Order: sequence, then structure tokens, then C-alpha cells
Amino acid sequence: MAKHLHIIGICGTAMAGLAALAKDKGWQVTGSDAGIYPPMSTFLEQQDIKMYEGFSADNLNPTPDQILVGNAISRGNPELEALMDMGLQYCSGAQWLFENVLSERHPVVVTGTHGKTSTTSLIAKVLDSGGWQPGFFIGGIPQDFGQGVRFPKSKWVVVEGDEYDTAFFDKRPKFLHYRPRTLILHNLEFDHADIYPDLEAIRKQFRLLLRSVPASGHVIANGDDPEIKALLPYAFSKLVTYGFSKENNYYAKLLQKDCRRWQVCSNEQTLLTVDWNLIGRHNVINGMAAAAVALVHGMEPEQVKVGLQSFKGVARRLQKRCELKDITIYDDFAHHPTAIKTTLQGLKAVAGTRGRVWVVLEPRSNTMRRRIHQDRLGDALSPADKIILARPAPRGLTKEELLDVDVIVKNLNIEKNSPKGDSAYVVADAAEAVDLLTNQWQPWDQVVIMSNGGFDGIHAKIEAQLIE
Repeated sequence: MAKHLHIIGICGTAMAGLAALAKDKGWQVTGSDAGIYPPMSTFLEQQDIKMYEGFSADNLNPTPDQILVGNAISRGNPELEALMDMGLQYCSGAQWLFENVLSERHPVVVTGTHGKTSTTSLIAKVLDSGGWQPGFFIGGIPQDFGQGVRFPKSKWVVVEGDEYDTAFFDKRPKFLHYRPRTLILHNLEFDHADIYPDLEAIRKQFRLLLRSVPASGHVIANGDDPEIKALLPYAFSKLVTYGFSKENNYYAKLLQKDCRRWQVCSNEQTLLTVDWNLIGRHNVINGMAAAAVALVHGMEPEQVKVGLQSFKGVARRLQKRCELKDITIYDDFAHHPTAIKTTLQGLKAVAGTRGRVWVVLEPRSNTMRRRIHQDRLGDALSPADKIILARPAPRGLTKEELLDVDVIVKNLNIEKNSPKGDSAYVVADAAEAVDLLTNQWQPWDQVVIMSNGGFDGIHAKIEAQLIE
């Protein structure tokens, strides 16, 4: 009889993915959550996984063999309190993933402040295209696979290594559970201000992670990132670097300004030339990480090229939502100044002089709503011609702690020599943003909506205006 796994907080992206992996492994899976709604509810229904609406001790009857407690579940939750009173076995999702999927395989773990989802998806695609049949666990939806998880059919498992904490009883980063044999260090900046007091606190966790890679393993690092370079002396494993600088073991040479054509080089030799539909230097560096992983482990350059060029992208990573009346709308998940700036620079290269680039940004994450990036956000947004910045929700922050969007917008208008204040705007909500857009957009405009949430269904509102 199949063992029964129950997941408290099953509708989180990571926990839903674990549910699917457990089902593939042969477990009977159930779960509960306070909000059961698409897209995760649809995904779980397709997996034939039973879900309970709300948290209750009744959800633990019949008694599961093992229980996973989601990262968002805290003491006081009635279902959590019941399982603890009953003395039932429970663990975190990260622990379960290691013990049931990663422990007897070759985990390829991708870490970094931004670009993790796209880079993990690219590595999975390249390995899959080369016939290596990898499993993967990704915090997004790669369009090549249609879902972010797959149980491995070989020794290879590609995992997005999250530095956020693990569970109410385990405040270590999730990635410390994964014990990579190949570790990708993509970039490092300050983030997650709700759990890390400063950048040094994050550096410490990365140094601990480096200790978990065996000497026979590989650390594959972005040699252009100064924070990553400073970590490399702490590695005990084989070191391989990638980037744009020729000092790296593998380096990129750009052949087009929009970065749609580029080469992977090593020791002054061109290994392969990539022609793809992705834009921007940030996507090239993601592709370089994927190429380095595959080449280091023996894949032929031509196979790497095929995998990179056939990559369809990731949902919500500069994903084209619609193109009507010569206006293009994109959806993007970026919520860190570096990611915002590189994405806008890439889009500006595509728009050229023919059209304008609009950005609509909702500062929604715990870090973005704070003044952590107050001095950097204006510069990050500056590549856009038109900027709409939503006023962040306080959600427990004082006025002094909250991001001051008025100052950012005022400085952007000064920088862009817009005395009438018609280059950058503050809006209260999505409806106001849509009104601004529809009154001013022109043919050939490129509009990117940036939010790590849904921003009040803004995409559908914009598309409805374009259809009229």
C-alpha cells in the first residue's frame, strides 16, 4: 500500500511541486491550504491530489505516514498544533526533497539573488535536449516543460536553490539541505530584508553552502560578480568560472546589440554560436551558466547549442502577453534593481528608436516595499522612457520604513528633463496605471508590467483596452 504524505500549505509554488514529485514517486498525497485557487489548484487537480480548504485537525484523519509543513505555516495554525499534540512525524519540504529525490543522485543547484529560475530552467532544457533525462525542481514554469517539477529518469536533478528560510522550526536557507554535487553561484546582492539584517548575513549562508560540495564536485561561478569572486576562496571543490570577461574559463562574446546572437568561448577559441529569441545581457549570462554546466560534464558543444537555441523561456520572465495595435505587452517577475535594470536595457535595445519602453512596477516583495533600494531604484528604472510606479502597501511598515516612491518619481522626472512630470508617475492602483497607459500609448510602444504578484489583474485590464 502506498505511503500517505500530507502537505500543510500545499498551494505554495514549492509545496505544490513537491506534491507532484511525491505522486510521481508513488506516494498517496493530500494537502490543505487557506486559499485554494488557480493556478496551483488547477495544477494539483490535474495531478489528482486531494486538497482540503482551510486548516483543521480533521485533515489529519486518516493519519498520514509523513507530513510536510510549508514555509508559510506558523505556530498557532490549528492543523500544525494538532499534529504536534498527536506526536506525528513532520519535516520541511527541503528536507523531504533531499531525502527522497536528491540523496542518491547528482544535484545541480542554482543559487543567486536573481536569475535563478531562468538559469535553472535553461540548465534543465540543455541537459534534457542532450538526452540526459534530468529531473528538476524550479520555482517557475519553464515553457519547454509546462510545469516546474519532474521526477528524474537519470542521476541528474536540477534544483533552484532558494536562500530563503526553510520552515517555522528551521531558519536555515533551503539550499543548505540540498548538498549539491554541482553548485552554480550566479550572483549575490542584498535581498530578503525581512529575514536577513545585512548582506554579510547572506554571505555567511553561501560560505556554509560551499562547505557542502564534495571535493570531487564542481563550483561553477559567475566570475564577473565581485561578491561571488570573494566567496571562491571558501570552495573545497573544482572551480569553473563563466561571464563576459576573458579571464573566465568560459566567456561570452556578443555579436548583436540586443544579445540575440552570441558565442561561448574558452581560451580564445569559439566553442559555439547561439542564435536565440531572448534579449538582454542578463539572459546571456544565464545561458553561459547553463553552457558551463553542460560543457564541464562532457556534453558536446553542438548539443549545448541545440539546447540553448530551442529554449522557449519561462513564464513571467519578460513573457510576451499580447501584441495588438502595434503595441506589445510583457509580463515580468523582476523585483530587484539589478534585474529590473538589465531587463529594461534589453527591451530598450529591441525597441530602438522606433518605439518607447514603458515600465509599470508594483513594489510588492518584503524587500522592495522597504527603503532598502531607495537610492538604486530610480537608476534601475531609468532605461525606460515612461515609468509608472505603484505606491507600495504598508503592511506593517512605518512611513519612515516604506519606499518613498514620490521622491523616486520626482528625481526621474528631473533626470529626464520633464518639467511637467510626464515621464514618471506614481499611481495608487492598477486601474490608475491602466488609465495612464491607455491615454498615452502609441504604436510601437513596448510595455512591461513588473510585479512578483498579479497587481490586481492588470494584464487582463490592459489586454481588454487593446481589444476595444
